[in-house]
Amino acid sequence: MTMLIALTISLGVLALVATYIFLGPLAAMNAQIWQAFIAWGCFFHSGGKVAGLKNTILCMIFGAVIGALSVLLIGQLGALGSLAAPVAVGIGVAVLVLGAHLPALSTIPASVYGFASIAGLILLKGMAPLDALMPTGVSIILGAGLGWLSEFFAGKLAKK
Repeated sequence: MTMLIALTISLGVLALVATYIFLGPLAAMNAQIWQAFIAWGCFFHSGGKVAGLKNTILCMIFGAVIGALSVLLIGQLGALGSLAAPVAVGIGVAVLVLGAHLPALSTIPASVYGFASIAGLILLKGMAPLDALMPTGVSIILGAGLGWLSEFFAGKLAKK
């Protein structure tokens, strides 16, 4: 079996299971399937394997924390009026890039995905920034884990 067909089967089956779990048992925790899918794609974008898993989890969670802090900063910059959000986001993105000086945080796109993921949850669900951290972190970890599992199972299928 080719790797593409093996990935098709592995990803399809795991996406079915993941969607069921996120929309069912994990729904009460506010875990989000779309955040998990972003992390899943990020795993492959980051090269897969253990390094892709590590980079996805660390950098996306770093980005999510900076995203949450950026939203909190908007409130502190209220005197800037309509410039408060752009300034807070600009500062947050600058912090993401500066964080890349640390090898563990050097996958800037993954950090941006985490930043966007938590901002999306805050905006879509109206959650407080700090309340959005836990479900975002859980979704990121599960999504990255699904990426690793799909790669693993595809590797096993392709060898047959």
